[in-house]
Amino acid sequence: MNIKFVKYLAVLPMLSILVACAQLSPMEARNMDSNKIVSVSEAKTSNDHENLANHYDNLAKEMAAKVEEKMALLEEYEDHSHYYGRRGQDYKSHTLANIRHYEQETTAAIQQAGYHRKIAADLQKNEYAQSGDSSNPAQTHKIKARLSSEPTRN
Repeated sequence: MNIKFVKYLAVLPMLSILVACAQLSPMEARNMDSNKIVSVSEAKTSNDHENLANHYDNLAKEMAAKVEEKMALLEEYEDHSHYYGRRGQDYKSHTLANIRHYEQETTAAIQQAGYHRKIAADLQKNEYAQSGDSSNPAQTHKIKARLSSEPTRN
């Protein structure tokens, strides 16, 4: 066979595996109104930030559930350590490390949710303030002009 063709056949499966294993951005949440994915850097409206906050709340709940699962597993390792022999200490320390990791992730997700809720509230406050200032500046000047042109009464 031709050497270029053999190289092509060797490279093609590797590229397809790389494409299949490519990871999406971890900071993504679904926009519930339009079902499009909004990343943290693309969030501009209060609704986008509220969706991100909900995403982080769900992530925190998932991490808390994993903490509970690992705590139950740790209790099993401690109560029945004789079942696991020498490997029991390894299982126990690995589970403790997982618990620490999931607790840190839970805390980080809760902080991110609070941050995005604060941004959403600030954006809503700004939108509300802008809607209250919707009077036309040209009309304001006309009113001032009418007031200044009226004769004064003594």
